[in-house]
Amino acid sequence: MAIERPELKLVFDEPKQKVKPPKHFADLDPEGRKALAEEIGLPAFRAKQIATHFFTHYNDDPETWTDIPKDLRALVAEKFTPKLITLVKSVTTDSGKTRKDLWRLHDGVLVESVLMRYTDRTTVCISSQAGCGMNCPFCATGQGGLTRNLTAGEITAQVVAAARICAEGELPGGETRLSNVVFMGMGEPMANYNAVMRSVRNITAPQPDGLGIGARSVTVSTVGLVNGIDKLRDEGIPVTLAVSLHTPDDELRDTLVPINSRWKVKEVLDAADRYSDKTGRRYSIEYAMIKDINDQAWRSDLLGRLLKNRNAHVNLIPLNPTPGSKWTASRPQDEAEFVRILETYGVPVTVRDTRGREIDGACGQLAASEITSSS
Repeated sequence: MAIERPELKLVFDEPKQKVKPPKHFADLDPEGRKALAEEIGLPAFRAKQIATHFFTHYNDDPETWTDIPKDLRALVAEKFTPKLITLVKSVTTDSGKTRKDLWRLHDGVLVESVLMRYTDRTTVCISSQAGCGMNCPFCATGQGGLTRNLTAGEITAQVVAAARICAEGELPGGETRLSNVVFMGMGEPMANYNAVMRSVRNITAPQPDGLGIGARSVTVSTVGLVNGIDKLRDEGIPVTLAVSLHTPDDELRDTLVPINSRWKVKEVLDAADRYSDKTGRRYSIEYAMIKDINDQAWRSDLLGRLLKNRNAHVNLIPLNPTPGSKWTASRPQDEAEFVRILETYGVPVTVRDTRGREIDGACGQLAASEITSSS
């Protein structure tokens, strides 16, 4: 099947915004939070109290905080915890164990997060950008383009909301703890690097300065921004790196993942190896299985030869097709053969659980459908 190469319009810089998102204390490090408290005439210890409410109790409403004087609560709400995300709708599947939330930001922009309860963990998949500038043709988010970067506060708020849902027992099975966070929602995390890293620190810092989720339970994905991978390597936070490769050959990847015109497959894998060497962590190769496009046996053979001596794990993802798209998931027999060939090279491989198909599961689908229904 021939593939038309999309026009290359990669966006790395922050688009101009009419109104900037309100500043939130989650945009700051702990010292910055203390400085903000003192700047508005509060003792520094108030910053720790606010962090405790937000990161330990998942409560962002100062009007309910009894340890903050009543006459200060409005000021704290304005300067520390302005409302960043508002729930538009939630849709569920898998008997309620998969929940997709659509959030409206201060400027009306829509983003998505997905909360998934498994037998051994509860994971939230969050967005780091509104839209995406990477222009991958099979991705609903990529086809919508980039609206803007999210702030660290807006990213962190998605995680805190998920932690609150878990703690309040809103998922089937009752109260649980949010255990894993993956930056695999809308956007390219490495193209919003500083806000993503502040969010990672908010997620991994011990309570009350953060959510206390272990770095090994946080996954940061990228389509292959080598400069971002190298920066992440030196952060000293051993998160799991996930590389969205989708094909092992440059000719096809130039079309499927247009950033490949800047950093080729070998350069991306070499950067992932440097990350693994520095952190000791195995990285994940994300591979969307697309019928008759990238699921041929010879591509599995090439991928196996590329990865056989690397500290990598392949995560095959049956494509969740978007409405009206020509792209669809691979045939079961082609998927099985792809797995078999990788295993002959000793490459660890799993097929991702295809949750969320019934609820506009692909990133960007729910937001797109809401925009369409509102227009």
